[in-house]
Amino acid sequence: MTRNDLAQMSRDELIDLVLANAEQNAKLQAEIEALRMKLEKGKKPPTDSGNSSQPPSRDQKGNLPPKRKKHKHGPPKGHEKHEREFVAHPDHVVELKPKVCKQCQADLSKTAMALIDVNQITELPVAKAEVIEVRQYTTDCPCCGGGQVVEPSVGLEMERSFGARLEATVVYYRQEQHMSYARTKAALRNLHGVEISQGGIDKIMQRAGQKAIQETKAIEQDIQQSAVVYSDETGGRVEGNNWWQWVFCSATAVLHVIRFNRSVDVVQDVMDKHQAEVWISDCWGPQMKAPSKEHQICMAHQLRNLQAVVEQYPKAFWARHVQILFRYAIYLHHNRQNLPTKTFLNRVQRIEKIMDKLLNHSLDQPEPRRLQRRYQKYRDAIFVFLHHTDVSPTNNISERHLRPSVIHRKVTGGFRSGWGAQGYVALKSLIDTAALSGIVPFNVIQNLFGTPSLPLGV
Repeated sequence: MTRNDLAQMSRDELIDLVLANAEQNAKLQAEIEALRMKLEKGKKPPTDSGNSSQPPSRDQKGNLPPKRKKHKHGPPKGHEKHEREFVAHPDHVVELKPKVCKQCQADLSKTAMALIDVNQITELPVAKAEVIEVRQYTTDCPCCGGGQVVEPSVGLEMERSFGARLEATVVYYRQEQHMSYARTKAALRNLHGVEISQGGIDKIMQRAGQKAIQETKAIEQDIQQSAVVYSDETGGRVEGNNWWQWVFCSATAVLHVIRFNRSVDVVQDVMDKHQAEVWISDCWGPQMKAPSKEHQICMAHQLRNLQAVVEQYPKAFWARHVQILFRYAIYLHHNRQNLPTKTFLNRVQRIEKIMDKLLNHSLDQPEPRRLQRRYQKYRDAIFVFLHHTDVSPTNNISERHLRPSVIHRKVTGGFRSGWGAQGYVALKSLIDTAALSGIVPFNVIQNLFGTPSLPLGV
């Protein structure tokens, strides 16, 4: 409609046109508002470490307020002073005794002296590698004519090029410190004065991996015989492909396994027809099919999933109430020793009844309903930790054992060969299992290579 068309219209016609346009605009505004509300309801809150499995390192960090209250640095008032303790038997003792008088040059060696101060300094010796040349001779006995050869002692074998301690250092740098081949080579050259090619480092890692794989059979048998097993998995890269690293933990053993799949057959291969009493996992489908009499789903994962629903539907009560109930159950588990047995059992029974009511409650929103269906399906796997004293409510044990492998993957980018991946998880199994007994990683690795060449035997 043009300006001339409007000029030819009467006053009543113009009023009708304006009213019709106003009514149409009102309808369009209502539709726009309805679409906006639908988008906001369907839009999930941003994920972070509090409402998902996202690690805290990926959370968006906000700026600190400029007028924030600054805390005083240093120890609090009244804090007892702590100093480094002296060792009882130092390796070296330096006596600072005056020999002559500074004024008159008199001899003071035979005068009585009083000790006025003692200090201990901890220092590292020069970590330079030593080269041991083994010369083997042969001779014939003049009496019987038999040839005589002296075999080298342990650690000085003629086929050996590097000592056990040096080889253990190479593996320690690669395995525990997540150092690349280039950085390992540089560290050996700069710290120890040793030149080893990347191929030489590779051969050392292969020998360590092969020996570790043989020793993990005992760890696998320990897992199979364990009553309580914690398990989890994380992604890995092997030869440019996506693989999965699994971990199986018990009170006495930790087994790492790496496979190209994430299905239940990995669990079945590890357990080998054995059955656990309780299996703790993060509710992943294949984990819930593990051979076990009972299952316990990780409460930490469930609390994060519930938190995501709480943030998406702030006014809905169901997720918030389930979250409160889970937290109270964990609190009750940690304080069971402080309560009489009858009181503890009564509270457990009450928790079970409240959970049943929440599972039977009618829900309309899709996300709360999805969690409700999960808990209905795995109802018997929610509060198992309240009925067993040796079962944890979370799967943090497995996650802690997988965390170094995640760091290794991010630093190195993955494994370029299948044997490298298998060797890594075998060494990780030995190191983590030995750590349960207080054995440090370096000693575990060194034991794979035998007795060190130094000090030389007399």
